[in-house]
Amino acid sequence: MTTRVPRPVGAVVSTLQSFLKLEAAGGLVLMAAAAVAMIAANSPLAPRYESLLTLPVEFRFGDFKLAKPLLLWINDGLMAVFFFLVGMELKREVLQGHLSSLRTAALPLFAAVGGMAAPAAVYVLLNRGDAVAMNGWAVPTATDIAFALGVLSLLGPRVPTALKAFLLSVAIFDDLGAILVIAFFYTSKLSLASLGFAAAMIVGLAVLNRLNVRRPAAYVLLGIPLWVAVLKSGVHATLAGVVLAMFIPLRGDGNAEAAADAHGDDDGDDHHHGGPLLLRLEHALHPWVAFGVLPIFAFANAGVPVRGLSAADLSHPVPLGIVLGLFLGKQIGVLGLSWLAVQLRLAALPAGVGWGLLHGVALLCGIGFTMSLFIASLAFEDTGAEFLGMERLGILMGSLVSGLGGWAVLRWALGRREPA
Repeated sequence: MTTRVPRPVGAVVSTLQSFLKLEAAGGLVLMAAAAVAMIAANSPLAPRYESLLTLPVEFRFGDFKLAKPLLLWINDGLMAVFFFLVGMELKREVLQGHLSSLRTAALPLFAAVGGMAAPAAVYVLLNRGDAVAMNGWAVPTATDIAFALGVLSLLGPRVPTALKAFLLSVAIFDDLGAILVIAFFYTSKLSLASLGFAAAMIVGLAVLNRLNVRRPAAYVLLGIPLWVAVLKSGVHATLAGVVLAMFIPLRGDGNAEAAADAHGDDDGDDHHHGGPLLLRLEHALHPWVAFGVLPIFAFANAGVPVRGLSAADLSHPVPLGIVLGLFLGKQIGVLGLSWLAVQLRLAALPAGVGWGLLHGVALLCGIGFTMSLFIASLAFEDTGAEFLGMERLGILMGSLVSGLGGWAVLRWALGRREPA
């Protein structure tokens, strides 16, 4: 007789396992895309690489025109799809997943807060007094979950599932923090007319959600003009993806779910026709984002010309602040605030996870890459600063040493088979 796993538990476990496998593989593809970008930017292909990124791309509809270089279409357009997926993951985790319980959410919340505050403090300490450099204070606060899980996957099945879930939860809180930082600190002059149009689209999305409309086309028809309105408003366009995600229904068709139960379909695969739209869209978008959107973004943003750079350039406060923020700040913040929360009995360590493993994850949180590159583009793209480009080198260096350090510490801790 086969023991059936309760449907809600089975759904959460299956979704988490699928997510971790996909993100880990996506992290390896990201590494390859970043490597190709570095080769292109530091080889005879450099002029063609630069020409590709500056290629003008224009969309025109009557008198309405959107004209941007290819790089900005990637950073403003494709990344909106990434933020849409992040928003759906955040909504699902808060309502049904690991963040729906205060008991499981407390420790990653404290870790994420420390993991943003300490790196920012390290960067500010090194760059105080330079108004242009201070724009980049949020660059080392980010965590790249795909890269981090990619490194974690290299350690094989010995890694406890609870540790993977903790890293995933920290990264989700970190993404939420990054969204808030972008909304409040990297917003240019606002257009009230565009914001008003965006508000009208949001009202329409709320109506669709209220009616539990489960046809993706209905949300696309409002989501695209919402993106354009946010783009024109002065608020960064990618935030339109997060807003859209908040209105995608997570309520399913009760009759369809009952039929699935009757046929023994308790594998948590809710992406079929009768399942909640949010789960279906999340399932469909994951491979496109992991193996398409993020590698394209990495290829477009990770190409840093290193010819002519010296050790003195790397010791500039901006790249140095980013490297130390990612490597030291993340360790201090994630591990320090986690320890404080446990000592004050505000949170508890995950089952089977000791401080050595948590230290390794704290190091992996210093892999900023995707979100760090994105925030850096917002912070410095229009400043004309003399150090432009060095901040990307700081991100790559900080992420590299954090990834190597995290792998080494986790390998050591797993070898000791430490108790929780």
